[in-house]
Amino acid sequence: MSYNAKEEKVRYKPLGKTGLKVSEIGFGGEWLERHDFDESVELIKYAASKGINIIDCWMPDPKSRDIIGTAMEGNRKNWIVQGHIGSTYQNGQYVRTRDMKHVIPAFEDILVRMKTDYIDLGMIHYIDAQDDWDLCMNTDFIKYVHKLHDEGVIKHIGLSTHNPRIAKQAVETGFIEMLLFSVNPAFDMRPATEDLESMFGGYDGDYSGIDPERAEVYRLCEEKEVGITVMKGFFGGALFDEKRSPFGVVFTPKQCIHYALTRPGVSSILCGYDTKEQIDEAVSYETATAKELDYASVIASAPMHSYMGQCTYCGHCKPCPVNIDIAMVNKFYDLAASQEKVPESVKSHYEALGTTASACVGCKSCESRCPFGVKVADRMEETKKLFGC
Repeated sequence: MSYNAKEEKVRYKPLGKTGLKVSEIGFGGEWLERHDFDESVELIKYAASKGINIIDCWMPDPKSRDIIGTAMEGNRKNWIVQGHIGSTYQNGQYVRTRDMKHVIPAFEDILVRMKTDYIDLGMIHYIDAQDDWDLCMNTDFIKYVHKLHDEGVIKHIGLSTHNPRIAKQAVETGFIEMLLFSVNPAFDMRPATEDLESMFGGYDGDYSGIDPERAEVYRLCEEKEVGITVMKGFFGGALFDEKRSPFGVVFTPKQCIHYALTRPGVSSILCGYDTKEQIDEAVSYETATAKELDYASVIASAPMHSYMGQCTYCGHCKPCPVNIDIAMVNKFYDLAASQEKVPESVKSHYEALGTTASACVGCKSCESRCPFGVKVADRMEETKKLFGC
């Protein structure tokens, strides 16, 4: 690497009007459970040493929460935690729900496993549809969120969404102080819709600028001081691959980070990390040149060919009735399909999953939960053919 990672630390930005200052490079904890426990703990501690101070934990699984709790021990006051309300763990599977018999113990579990008596940002978990918004805002669910806030168990109320129409309603409540919102160049050119297949369909129209509704969300957040933290900033890595990029050209991580951080209202981008080197690469954004950060030239010269829905390995497709780890199956498929011959290492990791794509029963229940309109059942068939199992 051409930069000295040891000398670099991140800058901080106010998170709206919360009074919190967050590192503009954050930590998305989604893949922690994939690694050895101690390795993941060390990764979080290393991030802290670089000045990263905000971490998102939408994951309900005990291992991820225990990792974060262990990593923060003795340093809790220096971390800003996004903890999600409505993300639950049922029978070994992630389930998004508004059923209070599951919501309450799942949130209380965060406190226990993270060894804390408060969560900085209590996130209303993942609302994309209007009927889900109406359910959350008119039942005991929202009363519970306000109760937690009144008691100081959550310091600020936030919400996560991919839909700008839901985001706008959240901003206009007056009590939701920040958003976890999906931001990248591809998403910003798509109109708001609850029909996710339509949202992530082909780029065959005049997508030459940001969608007006998304622009309005950014404007409102800036105006009303509702902070934004960013998820899906790299579009699951698709923007780094010319064949998968909807623009037909490749972006760099620094360009994606810069794009997100230059949206009005955005305070931090939550990147996912597997290694310390990836943390160093993200933090190197802070000393990058203007040329290295120039995403505008990339977009301006892009051919804008058709875009197909891509799995970003987010895990919202769970639960699977036959316990396929759909996100990991898709990840290994993407790693293998782009090469002339399936690498033995990829095949070995795929087979180590135990339950492979061949177990898919084609129920398509996962597809109704996918935020990206991925044809999961078709992908399982393609994966079975590719790997032979």
